[in-house]
Amino acid sequence: MRIIFNTLLVTIVISALNGCFFSTQDVQRWDIELQGTTSFALSRDARFALLYSKEHHLVLWDLTENQELASLGEQDPEANTVSRIRISDNGRFAVTATQMNFAVWDLAWTQAEGLWSISDGLIRDIDIASNGDQVLLGLSNGKAIYVNLVTGRRLEFLAHNEKVNSVALAPNGRFALSGGNDYKAYLWNTNTGQILHTFEHEQRVNRVALQRDGKYAFTSDGGNQAMIWDLASGEEISQLSSFSRQLIFSAARFSDDGQYLTTGTPSGRLMVWDALTGKQIERFDVEPLKDTRPPRAVVYDAAFDSQSRVVSATSAGIAQAWEVDY
Repeated sequence: MRIIFNTLLVTIVISALNGCFFSTQDVQRWDIELQGTTSFALSRDARFALLYSKEHHLVLWDLTENQELASLGEQDPEANTVSRIRISDNGRFAVTATQMNFAVWDLAWTQAEGLWSISDGLIRDIDIASNGDQVLLGLSNGKAIYVNLVTGRRLEFLAHNEKVNSVALAPNGRFALSGGNDYKAYLWNTNTGQILHTFEHEQRVNRVALQRDGKYAFTSDGGNQAMIWDLASGEEISQLSSFSRQLIFSAARFSDDGQYLTTGTPSGRLMVWDALTGKQIERFDVEPLKDTRPPRAVVYDAAFDSQSRVVSATSAGIAQAWEVDY
């Protein structure tokens, strides 16, 4: 009997340490596009959502009022699939991208500001400044390109020598963070192209994020290196602590004050972390896409709302709000 009890106790402890106990119970959900989406973005406060599906194209939602605000339609005349969406830090503008072109939208007027094409590489990631005039692209040819759409100024950042997988642009458009297959992430000045900090990884960098006030940066690779950096000094603050062999993220966002980080994975896991210690605070499994085998959904975006909940947006076309025990 003692042997059985000890074995059971050890099993419980190991399971807890490996994070096998997690919640699947959301506190609110929005079933927006149950046929699935190819991209889905949230505003910083998780009030607005912009998503793309093949059936309904681009649709803007108000999650607080639980209603559709506008159908924006197709991005381009060829109805190419939108694979990337970002909403500006102030929630006023959005940028959407296929592999070959991108469009900027004024969400207040629910209309497009313009459509631009890229000819020298495929778009792998994109971001937009709060004024809606500045865009940052990460391309398959190793370039990170900053564009001022009003002045026409274009800066090609050429420090990466392989594909650029993830980019982040400061709300004021002055600083950029890019990560690529060359195992490096760079923080650089969009006025001069000067590298301010270089963050080294052991594998390909696949996700980067900036805290909105420019205090912190997040970079993660295809292994289990996921770090938070002090942008004033360039020094590491913490490394996300996990027993998983891989920590591959499809989404990452800091809370406004930078104290917390939320991440999402391609396998449907949503996590909340203490940014200063790297300790995992919460972990949830999102609703999978209907009739998929194995059942799962990609977490495209996540954000902290005004009620201190975390809201996830996934390929299942569903947004879910989760209570976090901080």
